[in-house]
Amino acid sequence: MSESPRPASTGHEMRTRTRHARAWVWGAIVLIIGWFALGGVIGPVAGQLSSAQENDNATFLPSGAEATQVIEKQQLFAQESTLPVVVLFVSGQPITDAQQAAVGEFVDEAPALFVETGPGASDGQDLGDFLSSAPITAVPSEDGEAILVTVLLSEDKTTDALENGESPVLAVAEVLSEAATEVAEPVGLESYVTGPGGLLADLISVFGDIDGTLLLATALVVTFILILVYRSPFLWVIPLVSAGFALSLASALVYFMATSDWLSLNGQSQGILTVLVFGAGTDYALLMVSRYREELHYYERPVDALKSAWRGTVEPILASGGTASLGLLMLLFSELNSNKSTGPVAAVGIAAALIVMLTFLPALLLVPSAALPLGAFLIVIIPGIVLELIFGTPLVPFAVVGGVLAAIALVAVVVGGLVRQFRAPGNRPRIFAIDPVRWAFWPRVPHQDASDDKLSGGWAKASRQIGRRPRVVWVGAAAGLLILAAFSTTLSASGIATTDLFVEDVDSVTGQEKLAEHFPAGEGSPATVIGPADAADAMTTTLLGLDGVAAVVPYAGPPTGPPEGNDAAQAPTNSPPKAPEPLVVDGLVQLDVTLTDAADSDAAEETVVEMRSVLDDVAGEAALVGGTTAVNYDTQQASIRDNKVVIPLVLLVIFVILMILLRAILAPVLLIGSVVLSYFATLGLSAIAFDLRGFPGADASFPLFTFVFLVALGIDYNIFLMTRVREESLRLGTRPGLLRGLAVTGGVITSAGVVLAATFLVLGVLPLVVLQQIGFAVAAGVLIDTLIVRSLLVPALSYEIGGKIWWPSKLMRQPDASIEQQQAAGVPYIRELETAGTKE
Repeated sequence: MSESPRPASTGHEMRTRTRHARAWVWGAIVLIIGWFALGGVIGPVAGQLSSAQENDNATFLPSGAEATQVIEKQQLFAQESTLPVVVLFVSGQPITDAQQAAVGEFVDEAPALFVETGPGASDGQDLGDFLSSAPITAVPSEDGEAILVTVLLSEDKTTDALENGESPVLAVAEVLSEAATEVAEPVGLESYVTGPGGLLADLISVFGDIDGTLLLATALVVTFILILVYRSPFLWVIPLVSAGFALSLASALVYFMATSDWLSLNGQSQGILTVLVFGAGTDYALLMVSRYREELHYYERPVDALKSAWRGTVEPILASGGTASLGLLMLLFSELNSNKSTGPVAAVGIAAALIVMLTFLPALLLVPSAALPLGAFLIVIIPGIVLELIFGTPLVPFAVVGGVLAAIALVAVVVGGLVRQFRAPGNRPRIFAIDPVRWAFWPRVPHQDASDDKLSGGWAKASRQIGRRPRVVWVGAAAGLLILAAFSTTLSASGIATTDLFVEDVDSVTGQEKLAEHFPAGEGSPATVIGPADAADAMTTTLLGLDGVAAVVPYAGPPTGPPEGNDAAQAPTNSPPKAPEPLVVDGLVQLDVTLTDAADSDAAEETVVEMRSVLDDVAGEAALVGGTTAVNYDTQQASIRDNKVVIPLVLLVIFVILMILLRAILAPVLLIGSVVLSYFATLGLSAIAFDLRGFPGADASFPLFTFVFLVALGIDYNIFLMTRVREESLRLGTRPGLLRGLAVTGGVITSAGVVLAATFLVLGVLPLVVLQQIGFAVAAGVLIDTLIVRSLLVPALSYEIGGKIWWPSKLMRQPDASIEQQQAAGVPYIRELETAGTKE
C-alpha cells in the first residue's frame, strides 16, 4: 500500500539508508550481468526449438484409442510403419503414350533423386535413408486421365531431423515436387505432391516459419503498444528486453524437455508459447512499472519506491502466474497427447515470465543506465532486422550505428550523473547515484509529493459513474454479454478437415481435390482394418457392402520389387486384379480399405464409425479400424471428452486459488461466474466472426483451448483488480476501496489487456485456420474481459453488494472511512457527500 512521505531522518539514518540503497543498486547490477551471461548460454539453445517439433497427428492420440491400437498392431505385419507421399500427375484428357513414358521414367529414376539431390548428400547423409524398403509404385486412374505415384517413407525415421535441421518429410516433398514439375511440364501434365506426407510437409513448412515471423510480429506489436502506453523513448525497452529474456528461457527449457522426451512439442504449442510469454510477461511488467511510478510519488529514493512496488505487486503477479500455470497444467488430464504437451509448454512459459519479471525487470528499473544504451541500440537495430527479413538489407550498418548510439548514451548517462552529483553540495561524485526516474520515465517524470494523475484521469471518472449508478452499469454489462453468449449455440466445433487447415491454397490441398476427381477420394490414405484371420472373408464382404467403401485389399506382406510391367505405362483394364493371399500373423490379418470420400472428410469419418459398428457384429472386439481417417475421428472424440473433464478441473483449481488469495468465498464465486459468462460471450462473438470469415467450423479442441487461455489469463485482470481493491478496502472500506482500486489500476490493466490481445492476434499472420481462430478468440475474450467484465460488471456488482463480497472474512465488517479520509486518499466518489453528509 502506498505510504505518505516520511518525516526528516537523522544523519545516521540517512547514511544507513544510503548504504542500503547503494547495496541494492550494486545487487541489481550483478543480477543484470548474470542474466545477460545466462542469455548468452540459453539463446543458441532456444533458437533450435523448431527442430524439436513433432506435427504428425498420430502422435497426438491417447494410447487407448482404437486408431493407436491399430498402429501398434501394424508392427506385427511389417518391420516399419510408413508415411505415403503421393505424387499426382493429371492431364485433363486421356493420358498419351509420351505422358505415360515420362511418368514411368520418373518412377524409375525417383530413388536416385534422393541420393543425388538430397540435402546432406555430400557429407554422407541422403534422403534415401528415410525411404521405406517398399518400391515406388504408380497407378493409373480408371478414367485414364491421371496417374498416382506413391512414395513410402519410413515413419519411424521421419521423426529425426536432417543434419541441417530440416525435416526429412519436407525435404522429400520438395525434391519430389521439383522433379515432378520437370517431368510434367514438357509433356503437358500437371503435378501435385499430396497425400498424408504432402499435407504434413506443408504443415511443417508453415510451422517452420514460426520462429522468425511470429517473434518479429509479436515484438513489433508489443513495442508499438508500449510506446503508446509509456509515451517515453526509453521505458518501453525495459519490458520488451525482459520479455525477450523470458522467451529465451522458456524456449530453452521446453527444448530440453522435448528432446528428453518429457513432452512432445508441435508447431501449435510453439506458436502459443511465443505469444503467451510476450503477452503475459508484458502484463506483469506493466503492473510492476505502473506501481513503481505510483510509489515514486511517496518516496524520495527510487530504491525505496521500487521495494514498495515490488512488495505491492509480487502477490498478485505470483497469484496470477500460479493461477495461469496450474490452470494450463490441467491439460495434463487430457486424453490427447497434443493437449498434454501444450499444458506444460504454456506453463513453462508463464513460469519463465514470472521469474524474469520479478528479478530482471526490477533490476533494470533500478539501474536504467543499463537500459538506456541498450534502448539506443534497439531503436536502430529493430528496423534493421525488419528490413533484412523483408528486403535482405545488410544488418551490419544498423548494428554499427546502434553501437555508436549506445556508446554515446552510456557516456551521456555517466557524465550526466557526475554533473548531477557535483552540483549537489556536500556529496562526493558517484556514478551509480544517478536518479533512475529521470532516465526511465522521461519526459513524464513522477516526483515526490506530486499529485497522481490516476486519481483524476479517465478511470477515476469511470469509477465515479459506477459509484453513482452501480445497478444500471452491471445490469447493462451483463445483458450485453448474455446477448453475445446466446450466439455460442451456433458455433460448430465438431472438427475441420485437414485440407481446410490452410488459409491459403497449398499444393497438397489442391492435389487432394484433383485426386478426388479421378480416383476414389480416399486413394493414398486407406483405412486399416486388423482382425481375426478366420473372419477375413466375412469382414471383406461386409466392408464391400458399405456405400463409403471403394475397395478392400488384404495385406500380403511388404512388396519385394516393382509390379509386373509398368503400371504407369499400361491402360486400365475392366477385369479386376486377383486378390492376394493375406499375410497371417498371430492369427490376425490386415485389410487396406479405400474409401470413396476424402480421408479427412466428415463422410469418411461416418464411414469409419459404420465400419467399426458392422465389424463388431462380424468379428467382435478383435476387429480394429485405424488409418488416417480413424486417427482424425479418435482425435475429435478425445477432444470432446477433454472438454467435459478439463474445463471443470480448471474452474475448481482457479476457485481454490482465488479463495486463498482473497480470503473469501463470495468474491471468488463472483469472479468465476463473470469469467464463465465472458467465455460464452467470446464463443458467441467467435461464431459470428467465423461465419463472416467463411471458416468451415472450428476444431473440436477449440472450445477447450479458448476456455483454458481465457480463464487462466483473463482471470489475471480480476486478480490484479481485486487484490488492489482488498488492499484499499483494509484502510478505506469496501466501497471506497473498490472505487480507488479501480481508478489506480484501470489504466494499467486495460493496457495489459490490449497488449495480450494484440499478441494473440499476431497468430493471424500464420496461414493456419486453427491458430487464427484461437488467436481471434483469445484476443476478443481478453478485450471483453478487460473492457467490460473487469471494468464494469465486476466493480459495479461488487459495489452494490458492498462488504458482503468478502464473506466470510472479517473484512466484510470493515466500515467505510470518514469523508475526510476518503478525500485525502483521492476516492473518486464519496456517497456521503451526495447525501449532504448523511451517512447511509
